[in-house]
Amino acid sequence: MTVYQATASAPVNIACIKYWGKRDTKLILPTNSSLSVTLDQDHLRSTTTSRCDASFEKDILWLNGKEEEIKPGGRLAVCIEELRRLRKEVEQKADEPKISDFRLHICSYNNFPTAAGLASSASGFAALVSSVAALYKLPATPSQLSLISRQGSGSACRSLFGGFVAWEMGEKADGTDSFAVEVAPRDHWPEMHALICVVSDDKKGTSSTSGMQRTVETSPLLQHRIKHVVPQRMSDIKKAILAKDFDTFAKITMQDSNQFHAVALDTDPPIFYMNDVSRTIIALIVELNRVSVAAGGKIKAAYTYDAGPNAVIYAPEGNLKEIINLIVSYFPQADTFKDPFKMFAAGQEEPGKLALPAGFNEAVAKKFEVGAVKGLIHTRVGDGPRVLDDSEGLLNASGLPKTLA
Repeated sequence: MTVYQATASAPVNIACIKYWGKRDTKLILPTNSSLSVTLDQDHLRSTTTSRCDASFEKDILWLNGKEEEIKPGGRLAVCIEELRRLRKEVEQKADEPKISDFRLHICSYNNFPTAAGLASSASGFAALVSSVAALYKLPATPSQLSLISRQGSGSACRSLFGGFVAWEMGEKADGTDSFAVEVAPRDHWPEMHALICVVSDDKKGTSSTSGMQRTVETSPLLQHRIKHVVPQRMSDIKKAILAKDFDTFAKITMQDSNQFHAVALDTDPPIFYMNDVSRTIIALIVELNRVSVAAGGKIKAAYTYDAGPNAVIYAPEGNLKEIINLIVSYFPQADTFKDPFKMFAAGQEEPGKLALPAGFNEAVAKKFEVGAVKGLIHTRVGDGPRVLDDSEGLLNASGLPKTLA
């Protein structure tokens, strides 16, 4: 008996030019284009196994071992139906098994906290779409698949590519020109690293979906951002990436993060995503860059914040040791720092114990207690979705999850 199954993993992406606001909430069409860096799946990923079978009675999704409802007409159902429609086209054109009418069992697992301000919906929907597309053997490009994943979660369209990715907002009412494109592959600028400072792994107070629509309805600053600011920044940051110009990349990334949070503050009533820990990390990065530039050097790091308090710090690989040491100096860690890139000499150097750069004004911030930053994840620019071997499948022989919560 043939088993129709495929497993895929997909990466997290963190935006440098932020997506905030929809012009069509059903199709998830954005009010502005956005741009992100795809992070390495060896550190952060969603993995999804999809199987279809004549014996399955309904579509079921298990997320991290818990069954989730697939609401008719909801985002998940829309993605599944669109993938089924494409499979039917394949079956009509070629001599392929008629599996598009079979129900699906889908099992997905994130190796990081869901809804912690790390974009789990982006990697999750990208993995789901990649997995079902592999199961259905769809002859679709990543950009074509991004049209589907976008309807699950807007930023998921950017997780269909590795490297540096733009989501072009498009103009058409039907959304057919609102998809992701690769600006540059990971191999173009592999020295781009990222340090994620996990400030909170709680669910956020205002969800992105409700927050951004309130902004669209009430913020005059958002209208200025959409019309006058983002188009130029998109053009400038693409040029900076292609030129591997970190100074320009960093300035635009920090400015756009600041403006996104200004727009959240300009919403009525205001939305606060950052907290005192977030703002302290900004002060530390600003001072690190000031000292470097004052000494005739370049900008060393760029902070960015999505809809939550977690910081993501982008920097060239050579600067990460100094950045990690700085963050741990002010935010001591309960657990030993996992040092995946062997930045610190084992047994000789300890993060947070090395000297800060000469001229660094230590009074820019107060030092926090252990636990203010719950964890640090050092990662780098990564590749796009991967189709995995059957041995990595998440479903057992009967089509149920191998592990339940």
